[in-house]
Amino acid sequence: MAEHTIKAFDEEIDRLRGLIAEMGGRAEAAIENAMLALQRQDKVLAAEVVEGDKRIDAIEAEVEKLVIQVIALRAPMANDLRDVIAALKIVSVVERIGDYAKNIAKRVPLIATNTRILEPISLLPSMGQVAGEMVHDALNAFAARDADLALAVVERDTVVDDFYNSVFRTLVTFMVENPKTISECAHLLFIAKNIERIGDHATNVAEMVYYAATGQTLPERERGADMQPEN
Repeated sequence: MAEHTIKAFDEEIDRLRGLIAEMGGRAEAAIENAMLALQRQDKVLAAEVVEGDKRIDAIEAEVEKLVIQVIALRAPMANDLRDVIAALKIVSVVERIGDYAKNIAKRVPLIATNTRILEPISLLPSMGQVAGEMVHDALNAFAARDADLALAVVERDTVVDDFYNSVFRTLVTFMVENPKTISECAHLLFIAKNIERIGDHATNVAEMVYYAATGQTLPERERGADMQPEN
């Protein structure tokens, strides 16, 4: 009986990890496609990102239901309990990452198709790539219970913050020098802020993974970019 219970618990944990892996993969793809839609000013691709967010939300609800079931039926303790609680917290953060990608995609149709803002737009893909890589590595760290990889993600957060500050200054300067671009650049500023928040949330996931793997919390980190609202 005990062996059966352990096997059932292991299967449920594997299912949890599988759902989180799917959710994370969809969030990563949403970030990549949202940035691609921005570069190409592809409204169709942007709409697909917005629509795809519904599946991310559905997986979050499925994970929450499974976590409640596991806690109620298995009463996990110590490391097992940390894993289950980490899974619950992580899906909430990944859902927000998906929302930020959706927010970026929603702004694509609001940016006029012209050559005036190509220079500011060209600054954002690299920032988006770094944030996307952080999400990828944070989820890999969760799958492997890799505290070192999680720590590396946390340390990379300052790169995204510095990137945001640089983009912010560049866009403000561009608006001053090209007043007719203020509307488009304002949308780009919000996009940059959403990317910065993706980096923050990837760091949050990494901190949860580090705690789940080691039982220790990381020191409070300094927050970087805070010049604009996130939405």
